[in-house]
Amino acid sequence: MTDRYNEIEWLRKLPASILNHPQNWNYPLKTSTKKTILSSLLVLTLFSIFVAGMAYAQFVVRDLPDNDGFYHIKLAWIMRTEGLKPDFPWLPLSILDAEKFYDHHFLFHVALIPFTFGDLREGAKWASVIFSSLAFLAIWYLFHRQRVPWAWLWAIGLLGISDAFLYRMSIPRAQSLSLGVLALGYLWLLEGKHWRLGILAFVYVWMYDAFPLLIALGVLHAAAVLFTERRLEYRPLIFIGVGIFLGMVINPYFPVNITFSIQHMLPKLADATSVSVGNEWYPYDTGQLLKNSLPALVAFASGILALGLSDRKMDVRTALGLFTALLFGLMLFQARRFVEYFPPFALIFAAFAWAPLIFDSSTNTLGLNSQPDSKQQASSPLGYIRANFAGIILLIAVLAGMIKSLPAVRASIAKSKSAGLYADASKWLAQNTPEGARVFQTDWDDFPRLFFYNTHNTYLIGLDPTYMQLYDAKMYDTWVEITRGDMENPSQTILNMFDARYIHTDLNHGDFLDQAENDPGLREVYRDTDSVIFEVILSDN
Repeated sequence: MTDRYNEIEWLRKLPASILNHPQNWNYPLKTSTKKTILSSLLVLTLFSIFVAGMAYAQFVVRDLPDNDGFYHIKLAWIMRTEGLKPDFPWLPLSILDAEKFYDHHFLFHVALIPFTFGDLREGAKWASVIFSSLAFLAIWYLFHRQRVPWAWLWAIGLLGISDAFLYRMSIPRAQSLSLGVLALGYLWLLEGKHWRLGILAFVYVWMYDAFPLLIALGVLHAAAVLFTERRLEYRPLIFIGVGIFLGMVINPYFPVNITFSIQHMLPKLADATSVSVGNEWYPYDTGQLLKNSLPALVAFASGILALGLSDRKMDVRTALGLFTALLFGLMLFQARRFVEYFPPFALIFAAFAWAPLIFDSSTNTLGLNSQPDSKQQASSPLGYIRANFAGIILLIAVLAGMIKSLPAVRASIAKSKSAGLYADASKWLAQNTPEGARVFQTDWDDFPRLFFYNTHNTYLIGLDPTYMQLYDAKMYDTWVEITRGDMENPSQTILNMFDARYIHTDLNHGDFLDQAENDPGLREVYRDTDSVIFEVILSDN
């Protein structure tokens, strides 16, 4: 190692309070005002790049790339118009009934409120762009604070790390803000900002029910410290634990939030496939993963290679990156939804693993750019390439990833279901049924769109099929039997067990449609190219 490298390593380990004040340095620096302006321009430029990349993918069509986004933006609109804690009568036969409703995305819905002025669908799409860009900026901030060389370029690499990841970030759901929270948690674990961790944990509970991930991050940090420094670091876990506890207890939905969290999480942890849930809870096959996340896998493998090439002992931040990427990789092999976490943390691990090897006499301590050591190098193309070789290779890798991933995610979003799906059927229900009349659906994941277009009615099942199964297992099994077309003349059961007089189905439920058309207790009252609505004409027994 050169003397300059040792000097840089010594500087990097100094507390941030020293590094952030020019008067504490023995090296000439620009004025604080000029530094602030340049830093602000860098942040603004990076954010603009992230927004441009995500908007390029998002606005290929006017449709939302996921059903649940319709629910989230509509509920945010209801919160704006009716209060932050509105009544929720729309899923009475589930653990989200009117008495037990818990908004486990509360702060996410609050964050969506500014996007509910105007067209809700457009607002949801812009929210996805902004929230994902903020998450990417949080990862850049992690790199910047940790003085990773070429921090800005590593961060831009998020736009090419995985098209499946970018697709998940394009959905108006809480996972993008969740990624930003974990990036900040990662940073504050490394910096020992324990009070900030406690506050972050409190906010995380109110924002999204994935808050146990912050506990996992704290445990992995303790393991990284023990592995690299042979000491036990438990203080961050205490602050995280207290923050989560207070977030659960000091909560607008206490105590139903605790009951719901247990009911919601345990079935997923025990067996995600015990109830037929959405595709996101099933794993990718190997071919799919190689196709949609190859850059992430390459980044992870390159990080392992960097560890082998380095003659330095692994530090805490790199060990934490390795452990976190391994955790999310294992989770990804169980459920594809965790593609929202594995690729960015594979990139974080790679950045930290390569950082000691990228540092050389031509790289400054902040990792924002590279500068040749001499005028001769600056004027010589070969000298410039040598001085910036690591950055050039990284730039090529980032551009290659973006060229692969951005068009791929754009193509995936272009295949989204029509934004107007069920709009006409919902309008008919709103105009021709009594207020609050319950609609029996043959698909649980049709609820978000029906709810988006029609809050006049209530619905049988939605958001997660386990919500009905946990409410009444026998009722859920009967619903499955009916929707599969296994019950003859289902009208009587639909009326008596489910207290529903209207049935909404798409045209793909052929077996159910056959049974419904042969049932004298059902009458078809509406049909279009997407939906059929039946009315139960039997009298209530």
